[in-house]
Amino acid sequence: MRSFMDSYAKHLTLWIFVGLFLGILLPLIFPPMYQITETTLATLQNDVNQEQIAALKTLESQEPLSRDKFISRLKTTGDYSDHTLQELVLTNSLHKKGVLPIANFLAMFFLRLLKMIIVPLIITSITSGVISAGSSQGSLGRLGLKTFSYYIISSLLAILTGLILVNLLQPGVGAELGLQEQVTNFNSTQYTGTGAFLNDFIQRIIPTNPFQAISNGNILPVIFFCITFGVFVTKLEEVNYRENLTTFFQAAFEVMMKMTKVIILLAPLGVLGLIARIIATTGFEPFKSLGIYFITVLAGLSVHYFITLPLILTLFGISPLKHIRNMLPALLTAFSTSSSSATLPLTIQRVEKNAGVSNRISSFVLPLGATVNMDGTALYECVAAVFIAQAYGIELTFFQQFIVVFTSLLASIGAAGIPMAGLVMITIILKAIGLPLEGVGLILAVDRILDMCRTSTNVWSDSCGTVIIAKSENELSQ
Repeated sequence: MRSFMDSYAKHLTLWIFVGLFLGILLPLIFPPMYQITETTLATLQNDVNQEQIAALKTLESQEPLSRDKFISRLKTTGDYSDHTLQELVLTNSLHKKGVLPIANFLAMFFLRLLKMIIVPLIITSITSGVISAGSSQGSLGRLGLKTFSYYIISSLLAILTGLILVNLLQPGVGAELGLQEQVTNFNSTQYTGTGAFLNDFIQRIIPTNPFQAISNGNILPVIFFCITFGVFVTKLEEVNYRENLTTFFQAAFEVMMKMTKVIILLAPLGVLGLIARIIATTGFEPFKSLGIYFITVLAGLSVHYFITLPLILTLFGISPLKHIRNMLPALLTAFSTSSSSATLPLTIQRVEKNAGVSNRISSFVLPLGATVNMDGTALYECVAAVFIAQAYGIELTFFQQFIVVFTSLLASIGAAGIPMAGLVMITIILKAIGLPLEGVGLILAVDRILDMCRTSTNVWSDSCGTVIIAKSENELSQ
């Protein structure tokens, strides 16, 4: 049994690929079924009009159908061509057969285990990292400056990549997306949202009650408190107190890493459940309607993922191919969970054990990066904002696009490392340039898959920054 577990852990990347493949295959073999019932009609009563309810009643109690057949039949009953309306009916018509119940259980079990260790891991890693970095004079300030410099530069490069592509491909020009609202308040000077966002951002960073922030899982204030606490531990004049606290947080961090190692062995099952759930409930239909926008975002992420970041690694004398092999399990987990925070335990493990980064660097840079370094999210927000403007027939000037770039950078820093966080933050940019929030609905259809891709990009950027900073500090052993 022990030899099997050792072999399993050694080939974890292969097993994650197996989970990914089964997650795509099983929903196609055992798809979920959909059926209109009395419960469906009662639930939708307040969300659709009476004509649409009457049309749905004609389908009541008919045999369960696969997703595609159900949508096809739904379109023949009335005005159900709108994608958001289709999803509303689908969600309330799900007849749980096929692979979905098992997928839901596996996904829920794995995500809850990951979420369980996120806050304790961040507290112990950030605090021990700050104490370790602050043990030598000027080290913490230098490390912080390098970290934030990398995060800002990499995010700006990602945003500019997206901006160039969205202007070249113009995915929103001439798009027939069924817009209802009219743009009545757009003008070149309406950017008051940025200042309001900065004020809100500062309020969310500094906690009034650190324990409440820990309890609620608000990562930014937790990180701020841990950094502050760690700095003042290094300022203690009583040597015994300083050494006791240092030992405590380092020991607690080691315990969290051992827990992480065991939980990560379940990653293939978690990936299987997460991917199967997504394919089972969304299918492949959404990509047909927003293809050019989807390709634009994906192309931007690919350029940043496979060209920009590897070039930066090469400039610092680090092999991109070797590093991506080291990080594959973390990148695949980020892709399936759509959460850089949930992936953090595995990212730390792979960076330390496989990439050879010291604990002092990884425990400071990575937890910070999982919260504030969102290259993929920043690129997506920029492309999405310009796409929505194009769909409304608005041509943004250079200055207006600069505001989009700046706001995208701020919004990506403020975005939580959780699924769909970028979709929430895009509303800040739309408000800043005076576009209706209806525009968010345009990109919902393909956002789930793009969320997976941009999260993997975020984690890849975090890991690249960590090895670069470690090498600059002479703390990279490989």
